[in-house]
Amino acid sequence: MGGGADDGRDRPRRRHKLGYRATGIDFAPSAIAAAQNSRAGRLGDGPAWRLMDFTTDDIATLPDPAYAVVACRLVYRWLDDKPAFLDRVRHVLAPGGTFWVVTEVAGRRPASDPRKHLGITAAEAETLTAGWSVVRTADLDVLRCYALRP
Repeated sequence: MGGGADDGRDRPRRRHKLGYRATGIDFAPSAIAAAQNSRAGRLGDGPAWRLMDFTTDDIATLPDPAYAVVACRLVYRWLDDKPAFLDRVRHVLAPGGTFWVVTEVAGRRPASDPRKHLGITAAEAETLTAGWSVVRTADLDVLRCYALRP
């Protein structure tokens, strides 16, 4: 399952092409429409797209009760209630599954960069990684990728 539907060329579509059943979610109707109107979406071949706010909507309405991978790319930083979001992720993550997060980290941009405020703080990173049995990270310039397992 992936949050943030982009324009239909995102991770849920790639997972679907690899043979996985995939679900893409976004709270923006325009993002879901763009994903559904992509070439594969028009042909009926692709992930299930759901218009929903993962932080507040009923997760029981998702097409599957559990997911082997839950991906959150460039979204985590914007969440107001990160602990509640993480609880919901743990609820839909299959046993042995992976929660994959890509987010910007504070302090990696020059002080003059107007986007320097976009990174998560050390405290927010601690909230993200607390309570997982496996935490793996990889740094990519201003981004950090987290692979988290229960």
